[in-house]
Amino acid sequence: MEENKSCALCPRRCGADRTKGEGVCGCGALPRVARVMIHRWEEPVISGGGGSGAVFFAGCPLGCVFCQNGDISRRENAGKVGKVMTEDDLADTFSALAEKGAATLDLVSPTPFSDLLIRAVKKARESGFSLPVVWNTGGYERPETIASLKGTVDVFLTDFKFLSSSLSRRLTGVPDYGEFALSSLREMVKTAGDPVTGDDGIMRSGVIVRHLVLPGQKDDSLAVLKKVAGTVGSSSVLLSLMSQYTPEFYLKTGDPELDRVMRRRVTTFEYETVRAEALRLGFDGFMQERDSATAAFTPEWD
Repeated sequence: MEENKSCALCPRRCGADRTKGEGVCGCGALPRVARVMIHRWEEPVISGGGGSGAVFFAGCPLGCVFCQNGDISRRENAGKVGKVMTEDDLADTFSALAEKGAATLDLVSPTPFSDLLIRAVKKARESGFSLPVVWNTGGYERPETIASLKGTVDVFLTDFKFLSSSLSRRLTGVPDYGEFALSSLREMVKTAGDPVTGDDGIMRSGVIVRHLVLPGQKDDSLAVLKKVAGTVGSSSVLLSLMSQYTPEFYLKTGDPELDRVMRRRVTTFEYETVRAEALRLGFDGFMQERDSATAAFTPEWD
C-alpha cells in the first residue's frame, strides 16, 4: 500500500496518507465497491448485446454539482456505501463478470486505486480473464497515471466536461479541469492507440470521449469539440455526445444565474447545435437519444 501513503494519483495531488485516513476524493487505502452489475446502458461498443461488467467505485477526485452518481461519488458519502474489496476480491469479481457473459470490464471512477487495479487485473489475467478493460473516468487525470496503465487498460472511456476554467471551478470545484482533461487525453491516445473494434462489435482498444451537453453552455461545448479535434484529431477517438443532463441531481453553487440555468433540461436547439459541430469536425461515434435525460438510467447502489 505504499502508493497510498502520500497520494498523488490525481491532479489534486493531496498528499494524503490514505492508509490512515481519506484523501480529497473520500477514498481510503482499499476501494469501496458500490455496485457490481451487468450494465446495458453504456455505448454499444462497450456494452454489446450482453452488457458490460461494470464495477462502480465510491469516491471521486471531482465534486460535480450535477453528478448522477453523487450518492457514491461525493466525499461525504464515499466511506458509507458499498463493500470494501482487496485486490484478490477484485480479481475474483472480474473473472465472475466474464463468466456471466460481460462484453467488457467497465471500471467506473477507478483513478484513486490505479496501482491496486493494475495488480488486480494482472491476477485475473493469470487465471484466464481476457475481457477488454475499460477505464471509465471523469477525465480529471494526471498523464503520468494514464501512462502507468499501459498493458492493463485497453479502452479509455473519458469525459471531457468543460474547457472553461471558470465553469469547471463553479461546477466541479477545480479550475484546472480542462488543462488536465486535455493533457490526459493526449496520453490516452498515445497509450491505447486509434479505435479498434472486433468483428463482434466490441471495442478492443482506443479512446471514447464523452461530452455531456449542459443547459446554457453550448458555446463551451463547441469549444471542447474544437479543442479535441485540434489536439488529437477527430479520427483518433470516438465521440459520445450525451443529452442526458438531469436537473434533479443538481446542487446549488451560490451563483444565482448559473443555478437558474442549470435547473432546466438541455434544449433541442442546444443539443442539435453541438451535434452539428461534431459532424462538421468529422467525429465518428454515438449520439444519445433525448429521452435518456431521466433519473431512470441511474443505477441503484448496494
